[in-house]
Amino acid sequence: MNTKSPPPIIGVSGCRKDIDGYDYDSAPHMFIDALEQACGAVPLIVPTLGVALDRKTLIDHVDGLLFTGSVSNVEPHHYDGPDSVEGTAHDPHRDATTLPLIVEAVEAGVPVFCICRGFQEFNVAMGGRLHPEIRDIPGRINHRMPLEGTIDDKFAHRHLVHLTSGSPFSHIFGSDEVMVNSLHGQGIEEPGKRVVVDGYAPDGTAEAISIENAPGFALAVQWHPEYNAANDLVSRPLFKAFGEALMAWKH
Repeated sequence: MNTKSPPPIIGVSGCRKDIDGYDYDSAPHMFIDALEQACGAVPLIVPTLGVALDRKTLIDHVDGLLFTGSVSNVEPHHYDGPDSVEGTAHDPHRDATTLPLIVEAVEAGVPVFCICRGFQEFNVAMGGRLHPEIRDIPGRINHRMPLEGTIDDKFAHRHLVHLTSGSPFSHIFGSDEVMVNSLHGQGIEEPGKRVVVDGYAPDGTAEAISIENAPGFALAVQWHPEYNAANDLVSRPLFKAFGEALMAWKH
């Protein structure tokens, strides 16, 4: 008799894409591979149904949720921000789906892990604000993905993140600083209610956040740990901690 526990099921935020006139829900495969390889999980894409999504049923049937990075930005009306510059990619269907889902999942205690755009959604969902372009702030560096080079070059470690001693992240890494990659334009301007900034880049940009008094795993990072997640010395501990939270919730 096979008594092996089945793998956890993870809902992965979908992005609405128009391909040849048809709407698709999709997720970058790098995130899906990371969940399968580093967490041993079964990823399922959450459709961008907005208010039509039965969030309670979804939360009741998954063991965790991952909110991914994307080329699109959260629309600024969700945080009373200025209009986006012309040409900025948006995904209103994703916004309408993820922002309320994050709040309900966190309150339910379901493990939630948010990356890049997901990090920004995490803050906005909790009532926070974003800055549309970090590199425009005096004293900040350019956090965007390098335009040239191989995929390894683009995802290479670029700056330190200084972590708060005793924070969930310092426990995960066993250190108060880690070296990370950097591939984002937006960033946190004002943390949302109960959002705790646990890590900063040397220029003061928020890079790691958690939710105060969250009943379960509720963490977000601005960098991209999904790249080489099974082997990278920074990525692997994050996904290991997420995987452990998934199995604990499952049982």
